[in-house]
Amino acid sequence: MSETWNKRERERNKRQKKNEKIQKRLERKHLDKGKHGLESMLAYVDENGNLTSQRPEDFGKIKK
Repeated sequence: MSETWNKRERERNKRQKKNEKIQKRLERKHLDKGKHGLESMLAYVDENGNLTSQRPEDFGKIKK
């Protein structure tokens, strides 16, 4: 039996949607890598007592 035009179109659309879905999944996977790291969740306190996301340069040094 030969395939009809409609069957070919459905199969082509199915493959296209599947490829788009795979592509979107890969894009999300690559974009989310840097967002959920431990460094992004840390907050530091500066010398004035304010919270900041930037790490101070003299972190760990004992002030006299």
